[in-house]
Amino acid sequence: MKEHGMIAERLFREGYNCAQAVLLAFCDETGLDEKTAAMLASSFGGGLGRLREVCGTVSAAAMVLGMLKGYADPSDREAKKAHYRLVREFAERFKEQNGSIICRELLKGVIVSEGGDPEVRTKDYYEKRPCPMLARCAAQILDEMLEQ
Repeated sequence: MKEHGMIAERLFREGYNCAQAVLLAFCDETGLDEKTAAMLASSFGGGLGRLREVCGTVSAAAMVLGMLKGYADPSDREAKKAHYRLVREFAERFKEQNGSIICRELLKGVIVSEGGDPEVRTKDYYEKRPCPMLARCAAQILDEMLEQ
């Protein structure tokens, strides 16, 4: 099995946001160059611009699934249905392992600064939040699904 999970966790710890960490970890599979992947995923950190909605790791996983298993023909209803089932399967597996796909629920009990500005990455920042492990988890689920 590939080690995208370890790569995603490392990238998050290097300072990339949660979505960037997952999408960047899969550049070898998607064919995206690192700059494009980082820029594409940059808006999705913190549950979409720190709104604490859908976890950025889940959004990035959906991007990976779209690039590798998505559809392009808007009239192909069967491909669309199959792809949405795949995305829902990912979300269900992530939720099963982590309790939610919603950022604010995943961070419940973690004191976070108010507002939209990202927090400074310190040792305490990494110790108090599950984000590095969530990036690892999302990438591991993707690896399992892509091997099937």
